[in-house]
Amino acid sequence: MFKGFSKEAIDFLFEIRVNNNKEWFEPRKKIYTEKIYEPLKELTETIYKPFEKTGMICKTGRIYRDESFPPYLHYRDTLWIYVRYQAYYWNKTPTLYFELSPEGAEFGFRIAKPEAAVMERFRQDISDEPQKFLNMAESLKKQGIEFGGEEYKRKKKCSVPEAEEFFIKKGLSAYRRISDIPQLSRPDSANEVIEVFKLVMPLNDYFHEIAERIETEKAIGKAKELIQAEKPVTDSVKAPDVEFMW
Repeated sequence: MFKGFSKEAIDFLFEIRVNNNKEWFEPRKKIYTEKIYEPLKELTETIYKPFEKTGMICKTGRIYRDESFPPYLHYRDTLWIYVRYQAYYWNKTPTLYFELSPEGAEFGFRIAKPEAAVMERFRQDISDEPQKFLNMAESLKKQGIEFGGEEYKRKKKCSVPEAEEFFIKKGLSAYRRISDIPQLSRPDSANEVIEVFKLVMPLNDYFHEIAERIETEKAIGKAKELIQAEKPVTDSVKAPDVEFMW
């Protein structure tokens, strides 16, 4: 059962940010296990339970980084939980997430690095039927959900002025933050995470549907290419140049 995150857990994440080496970590590994790893595992079980029958999967991050990728550090200073549909590239698919960092916790919906075609279809859908998404976004804002995401360096043309803040997004997130450590230490903070997950689930499914449509169109396109490539070439029979007498 989730009991909350202590101040010691937050302090540990701050310390690992400035002491990212094995010499510092190894003598303090027990702190990580007891104050971060175990509570994170308990929180994962708690917040995933309402979504078990949705077909979504749940992943919990490890503190150990893959040192073959930049910034070439040993450990993470941000730990996460993801609830999402099956996907080959997790960062390209819509995701419900919880992240714990030295700044506190952030949780909600995110599609971090979607394919360009997904965001293009998203903008097209808003242009065709603006209120479907805008009503959803407005309802979420009224319930304390903030929107964010990486922005394009060059703005995309927007045919719906009310949606301009979304047209400039290269990726999109909708989230709530808790920076108050005593609030994070309470067991019932898990209920707030579940509440926010349920609020942003329609947004998650909205983007999941777009991504599925894009993948289906790509699969159909590839199938057509294969059919064309395998189609036998038949030469028409040419009539003889000389007339034969029978």
